[in-house]
Amino acid sequence: MRTTVTLDDDVLRALRKVMRSEDKSFRQALNDALRRGLSDARPKKRRRFRVIPHSSPFCAGIDLGRLNQLVDELEAEAFVAQATSSPNHGHP
Repeated sequence: MRTTVTLDDDVLRALRKVMRSEDKSFRQALNDALRRGLSDARPKKRRRFRVIPHSSPFCAGIDLGRLNQLVDELEAEAFVAQATSSPNHGHP
């Protein structure tokens, strides 16, 4: 279809830049630009992500994955303290 379009100067400059860099004709560059602009490039509406808070006995920043390591260290310290405080700590 043949039609007359009046382009703003900045649009024409941008179109000519595309023509040179992509080695396209005026018609190809204009049609490609219009297709991109008219396509449904808007992101599809997504379901909103929702965080559901819950109460926890832990403070923010506590690494729950390392709690077992902490328990092991506390048990080892308690064992050493008990072994060194017992009256027979050096003899079987």
